[in-house]
Amino acid sequence: MRAAELFVRCLENEAAPFVFGVPGEENLDVMDALLDSTLRFVQTRHEQGAAFMADVQGRLTGKASVCLATLGPGATNLVTGVADAQLDRAPLVAVTGQAGISRLHKESHQVLDLVALFNPLTKYSQQLVTPEIIPEVVRKAFKVAQTEKYGATHIDFPEDVAKLQVEGEPLLAQQPYDAEPLMAQLKRAAELINAAKMPVIIAGNGVIRGHASDALRRFVEATNVPVANTFMAKGVVPYTDPRALLSVGLQAQDYVSYAIAQADVVVTIGYDLIEYPPERWNPNADKTIVHIDRQPAEVDAFYVLGVGIVADLSITLDELSSMVEPRDIPAIVPKLRDRILTEQAEAGLMDGHPVTPQRVLHDVRAAMGPDDILISDVGAHKMWAARLYPCLEPNTCIISNGFASMGIALPGAIGAKLLFPERRVLALNGDGGFLMNSQEMETAVRVGANIVVLVWRDETFGLIKWKQLNQFGRASHIDFGNPDFVQYARSFGWAADRVESASELAPALEAAFNAGRPALIDVPVDATENLKLTERLEAFEFDGKL
Repeated sequence: MRAAELFVRCLENEAAPFVFGVPGEENLDVMDALLDSTLRFVQTRHEQGAAFMADVQGRLTGKASVCLATLGPGATNLVTGVADAQLDRAPLVAVTGQAGISRLHKESHQVLDLVALFNPLTKYSQQLVTPEIIPEVVRKAFKVAQTEKYGATHIDFPEDVAKLQVEGEPLLAQQPYDAEPLMAQLKRAAELINAAKMPVIIAGNGVIRGHASDALRRFVEATNVPVANTFMAKGVVPYTDPRALLSVGLQAQDYVSYAIAQADVVVTIGYDLIEYPPERWNPNADKTIVHIDRQPAEVDAFYVLGVGIVADLSITLDELSSMVEPRDIPAIVPKLRDRILTEQAEAGLMDGHPVTPQRVLHDVRAAMGPDDILISDVGAHKMWAARLYPCLEPNTCIISNGFASMGIALPGAIGAKLLFPERRVLALNGDGGFLMNSQEMETAVRVGANIVVLVWRDETFGLIKWKQLNQFGRASHIDFGNPDFVQYARSFGWAADRVESASELAPALEAAFNAGRPALIDVPVDATENLKLTERLEAFEFDGKL
């Protein structure tokens, strides 16, 4: 068979959910081989959109989806989405076409050293220099991408190698098992937690990757240790749990931060420093840290461990549940929960035009079921979603908070909808990030991904303006104009509506989800609420008892 055919058979063997990409001259043989494949190829309108679709699918499934591009500019267009998968710990395999090996040693049209380009962005980057190595390289790319910490890998496929004849078979797809915890480490962790005056858990996205949400819930219920989640771990413990402190990581000192400030022992579970640096919650480097993860802890001056457990998370938490003595829920926890939950409830009463961020998140939450999926883009709305979009289940609010790239929500929502067509999927976009990948609106129509896009319109790069005003008292070069988003969406064949008052949002959302095609809602948002939130949190006085 042709090397390209063996390559596609290897992708099939890995059960890659989808291949997203843009065809080009240097991947002609691969594209032809895909016609005879069981793989579903989704042609996108930009390679970055392809990478983001694969990225979000990796977050949702723990299995690597594939993004594909040709050489040169096609490959460089993948870079941002691949980097996002790497730092958001999403398994992804990127495939690039390449010029024939006979011209890689000299200056040549569109040729870049793609292995070198992708090396710092991925866990593994390899060129297929001969067809015989295809089964090993593909197997390694998927194995490495799907092994902690999950991330991106890259395969470079020269066009002349793709045409060669080869004999071969895919290798057996195998993934390593996590180790079981050592008893000495479990005993040390239990001793530290039992001796603590107030232990607190910070749960990260690694809990979701490790399929340990149920075990974490059992541990919290058995011990009454309160738990805060990072932006990327929303739903690991339902917000309704009386021990749930909700999301931590807002740059201002939010209410949950006061509980962590009171803690003498912090139990980090599947926690990733890339999301919420320890210096923020352990500024004096004086807290005792119990590190529970599938990987050893990163070295950080503010993250020195009392004990580290590197093992299967579910086994570890279930073992610890019987060793940690149950305690009363600290009195501070219900008081802090009441503050944030009251804000969420009161958001539904906020009226007016432009619509407040709080009201937007309240109405979106009301329109979405517990298993429906919100994909947040990056901007001021991401901070509000992390704070005011409570979740009952993991992977129902996808926030990029590792690489945190603008432009992810629309293509990411398409990827999510293709995986879960029965669920409602909403992309929450700022007007800045939306136009960065709005070309994928055509892809959504073509593949029948009936998503809803909510454009949070404030005609500025809102998060940057928020930071500028906080730091300098004035803004610099962040305002812009917008097209008519309703007409723009309709030109792609989408349903579209514009909200003129807060009371119109809820019915607009229901109409959008029932439109039978992709739908967009243009919502003018009151950006002055950003600074008001900062002012409220700065004015909040914590007396040590609340």
